[in-house]
Amino acid sequence: MSPDLKYLVWSVALTFAQVVLFLLFGMLQVGLPALAGNRDDIPPIEGMADRANRAHRNMLENLVLFAILVLVAQMAGKANATTAAGACLFFWARVVYVPVYLLGIPWVRTGVWGVSVIGLAMIFLQLV
Repeated sequence: MSPDLKYLVWSVALTFAQVVLFLLFGMLQVGLPALAGNRDDIPPIEGMADRANRAHRNMLENLVLFAILVLVAQMAGKANATTAAGACLFFWARVVYVPVYLLGIPWVRTGVWGVSVIGLAMIFLQLV
C-alpha cells in the first residue's frame, strides 16, 4: 500500500477517534441516556465536548477532500513523493489539530488547519 493510502486509512482512524472523544466528553456532560436517546430534548453540549464535536465535523469536511485527492492520485498513477509528503503533512497536522481545538487555542488552531490545507494543495498540484 502506498504512503498516501496508509495516511488515508490512518485519517479514517483519527476521525473515528474524534467521534469517540466527543461521545466521552458528551457523556460526562449530559449523561449516556441523553446521548443514547433520540436527542430531541438533549441539553446543550458546551465547552470541551462541543469543541470535540466541532473538531470532528471539521475533520469530516476535510477528510472528504483528502480522500478524493488521494484516490484520484492513485487512480491516475500520479501518486509520488510529493503526494506522499502532502498526505503525511495533512495527517500529522490533523493529529495536532485535535488537542489544539480541544484546548481552545484559536489562532494556533487556524494555523494548524492551514498546514493541513498545504498538504491538500501539495496533492492537488500533482493532479493539475
